Amino acid sequence: MLTTVYGAKCIGIEAVPVTVEVDITSGIGIHLVGLADAAVKESLLRTVTALQSMGYRIPGKKIVINLAPADMHKKGSGYDLPIAVGIIAASSQEELPLSGKYIIMGELGLDGTVRHVPGAIPIAELASANGSDGCILPAESAAEAAGYGLTGLYGVNTLSDVIHILNDEDKGLWALGNAASVSPEGPPRPEDNVSEKRLCGTDTASGTGTGTNTDDDIMDFADIVGQEGAKRGLEIAAAGGHNALLVGPPGAGKSSLAKAIVKILPPMDREEALQTSKIYSVAGKGRLRKGIPYIRPFRNPHYSTSVAALIGGGSDSILPGEISLAHNGVLFLDEFCEAPKRVTEALRSPVEEKTVTISRLRTKIEYPANFMLIAATNPCPCGYYGDGDRCSCSPARRAAYLSRLSGPLMDRIDIHLWLKPVDARSIVRKEQAEPSSAVAERVSRARNIQQNRFSTEGIRTNSEMSGRQIKEFCRLSVPCQEFLEKAVAKAGMSARACNRILKLARTIADLQGDDAIGLAHLSEAISYRFLDKPDIL
Repeated sequence: MLTTVYGAKCIGIEAVPVTVEVDITSGIGIHLVGLADAAVKESLLRTVTALQSMGYRIPGKKIVINLAPADMHKKGSGYDLPIAVGIIAASSQEELPLSGKYIIMGELGLDGTVRHVPGAIPIAELASANGSDGCILPAESAAEAAGYGLTGLYGVNTLSDVIHILNDEDKGLWALGNAASVSPEGPPRPEDNVSEKRLCGTDTASGTGTGTNTDDDIMDFADIVGQEGAKRGLEIAAAGGHNALLVGPPGAGKSSLAKAIVKILPPMDREEALQTSKIYSVAGKGRLRKGIPYIRPFRNPHYSTSVAALIGGGSDSILPGEISLAHNGVLFLDEFCEAPKRVTEALRSPVEEKTVTISRLRTKIEYPANFMLIAATNPCPCGYYGDGDRCSCSPARRAAYLSRLSGPLMDRIDIHLWLKPVDARSIVRKEQAEPSSAVAERVSRARNIQQNRFSTEGIRTNSEMSGRQIKEFCRLSVPCQEFLEKAVAKAGMSARACNRILKLARTIADLQGDDAIGLAHLSEAISYRFLDKPDIL
């Protein structure tokens, strides 16, 4: 008897259907075909043991299991559950009239329990889009997608739960997806962003970073002593989605400022939250994100991370890297000049294109990577250049150290900030500074201006403007044109650096509520490009 059960496979952040065909005829042996990898082939032994532990028999005949389409590689342990359902239905041990109406995925334990599989959100979206009645997933996986109102979503803990659903026995006990589960209030307000306790941060499961960030890990701007110029630069960066480089001696507050930027960024809207969650779901990290995650992700990989961990990749399956996990959020790279050249230069294309394409011999996958890059570095090998006479490096060593930041990469970083050591008066007196909540309100207003400006352009922030959009939205008066021409010629800036200045000036004008870019806006924007000057050291 031939039985058809439907599963799915994630390609990038989208899922495609996989048909699991099970046929039981005269003969002996269990045969699995359809370009299955080792994990799928091992599922046969797990599935047989689980079925026997649940009281089902394995027919003493030839069982042929085909995973279609046969020219697409199938990877992972998620096909355990559809294979088990197919064997039960094909051997007529259960009728399972609804077995062909759902997408079913899950890993089986030897005792019949169902375990988490990655990619729950794309799989649930596929079930909603292709006319299925819904999907059946492990309870932990289904919880990832439950907050998005996807109908027909069922979370199960054992194989018996799946059998009850497919026999149409009180399915409501396992139903999770419904429109009522979505908060009617939408994203939190900027002031709510400050007290949010759960952030989309680096996690210990990835093997990088310092753990999932909580509100206690992140300083408020009011608690950071001095560095008002750097705070202003990061406010502009947050308002326009610009990349920034922090240069300064140890203890100047580079890491604290970079982490504090999370509190001044506006929360993600629903579309951004869904796309970011899909990336985490495909990467198998969705279990760390409960509910709808409106707080923007903050990723902080160590500077020794590999290119594959940063960009994405893998031998068995192509997984998203840190730059994709930081999509719609912040990627913070500390000790930027200490990172291998190959790692830093790999950021060139993603920073510019806002996507990353990972190619293998038979596969090419594109992941979104629209992130804010915040990098931090010391100004020299000893770290103390600019801190009185503490620096022991020669001018040649200082120049060689910063030359690790290539010109093409610096062109792609909009804001260069030089942090000087905080003076003793500020450290001792700890004068009250402006809190993050006040900065977040200005950033939110500037973002709203950009959202209205680009409502028909397909972008959200000034940093994403193309050459055509710069011409349209960054028009300059004659005095401003002459001023910019002189500045660009004097510093020998590239065309890309000039465009970055125009984008920055547009953001500064938005923060001040001005419709036109003025000389003051241009002047401030140019001041953030000090690394373009040949005599900086």
